[in-house]
Order: sequence, then structure tokens, then C-alpha cells
Amino acid sequence: MTIRTLIGLACAAGLAMPALAAPAMTGKQFIAKAGASDLWERKEAAIMTTSTNGDIAGFARQMTIDHTKSTEMVKAAAKADGIAAPAPVMTAKQKGDLAALSASKGAARDSLYVTQQKAAHADALALMQGYSASGSAKHLKETAGKIAPVVQSHIDMLNKMAM
Repeated sequence: MTIRTLIGLACAAGLAMPALAAPAMTGKQFIAKAGASDLWERKEAAIMTTSTNGDIAGFARQMTIDHTKSTEMVKAAAKADGIAAPAPVMTAKQKGDLAALSASKGAARDSLYVTQQKAAHADALALMQGYSASGSAKHLKETAGKIAPVVQSHIDMLNKMAM
């Protein structure tokens, strides 16, 4: 069997090839991504707590609580691992999404929020699961493992939300 055949079979089976895997994330990179995500979540939630849709407003309030807590957990873990946790900075995409949400109104805003939240939480879950599986900083790795189920619960809440 040739290497090309083996790669083709592995891809068809959905197996990841080690040489093609994403490079490992450093503790600082994880802290930056988690911090940006939490900051963005809190800023969006601040807008959405005023929604007339009770499910949306309640979800937004829960995001403020949970993402404040996860920020504190990551900061404490970073300190335990001896890694400086810089102030979080949102990405250009997060800034654009926040601006779009701020500019929208009513039911369109609610719908946009849910759409943005589903995508952001899928990314956050991948981040937490990925770092908890292969992170190099012990306390951050443990913390990512503790945060992942909370992120999954947010996804479950979003999927049940009536729009």
C-alpha cells in the first residue's frame, strides 16, 4: 500500500494524521483566546439583557455570570502556572460582531445574537476541549477541562431557545 493510499484511507475514515494536526497552543495563546472570548461574551450580554424576549435576556444574564467566572478561573490558573495573564483584547471579528449587534434592533437583534452565540460557543468549546486534551500548562489544562462542560451547557441552552 502506498502512502497516498494510506492517507486517503485515513481521511475517508475521519482520522487525523499527526503531521497534519494543528500546532500545540501555548499557555499564553490559550489565555489570550479565552480572555478575548469572555470579554466579547460579556459585552454582547450587556446589550442583550434588555431584550424583550425573556429567554434571550435570561441567557444574556447567565453569560455575564458564567463568563466572568471563567475569566477568574483562567486568571487563577495562569497565576498557578506562573504565566502572566494580560488584559484581554477582542479580535477584529469579535469587534465587528459586537458592532453589528449594537446596530441591530428588536427581533433581528435577538436572532443575530443567537446566531453569533452559537458560532462563538462552538469555537469556545473547541478551544476548551483542545487545550484540556493537549495543553502544556497544568493548571490551565485542568481549568479548560472544567470550563468545557459549562460551554456545552450554553450550547444546549441556545439549541433549546425559542426564536
